[in-house]
Amino acid sequence: MFPLHFRQYLTELFRVLLASVMLFVSLSASVLAKTDTALWRMADDQNKATIDHSAWNVFLKTYLVTDHADGINRVRYAEVSEPDRRQLQRYIASLANIDPREFARKEQMAYWINLYNAITIELILKNYPVESITSLGEKFFAFGPWDDPMITVAGETLTLNDIEHQILRPIWQDPRIHYAVNCASIGCPNLNSEAFTGENLETLLDQGARAYVGHPRGLRFESADDIVVSKIYDWFMEDFGGSESGVLKHLADYADEDLAEKLRRFRGDIDYEYDWSLNGANSGS
Repeated sequence: MFPLHFRQYLTELFRVLLASVMLFVSLSASVLAKTDTALWRMADDQNKATIDHSAWNVFLKTYLVTDHADGINRVRYAEVSEPDRRQLQRYIASLANIDPREFARKEQMAYWINLYNAITIELILKNYPVESITSLGEKFFAFGPWDDPMITVAGETLTLNDIEHQILRPIWQDPRIHYAVNCASIGCPNLNSEAFTGENLETLLDQGARAYVGHPRGLRFESADDIVVSKIYDWFMEDFGGSESGVLKHLADYADEDLAEKLRRFRGDIDYEYDWSLNGANSGS
């Protein structure tokens, strides 16, 4: 038997450890708390005002490589100057000072997409050099930063997951959202070369879908009976018809004529893959 004082020490140690664990669980639950989608459904479609995304356009024009040999848009993270990074931070802060619910629905959607993408770029710059966004995240064993608090909009502290899965996806219910938000990874659909706006929204969403479906990381035939598609279509299958046949139909809708015909005839196996490597560009590339 342990001496009484040692048993008391162990009891006290266990109590402290238990309290610490409970505090951690409590804090984690608070951080993971999701914003209420209903808070963001309001819109004023009579409002013709637009949101200024010119700073985001300047950043993209300066640092986004759109002619890489592999067809994947890449960011020159290592070359971003301190003045330009501060300008990006000011742009994000300017969006945080806007209540998007005061704007028309299309203007809101563009706002959330641009905000998501700008925050993601700033997050990479803050931690650069980094091999993958999945190595980031504030919580123990985190796979990426998507549940970390990132910004406060209209009094609500939001994570990237909040923006994508509690606001964009449930309110707009448009699968093309997956081609617009960018996770700073090779496997992700391209970071768009210009800011989304209410005016160009439909055009850019369609362009993004067609570009990704037409690229091997989105879809490729390994043989007549085997295709490989992005893991996006597995993770979010509910947004693409809820089944593999729904995924195939969606892919055919955005594929070129020859590829669409092959997809309509396809009866084989579907494999899924994703490359989480950073979408960075080497100097001069």
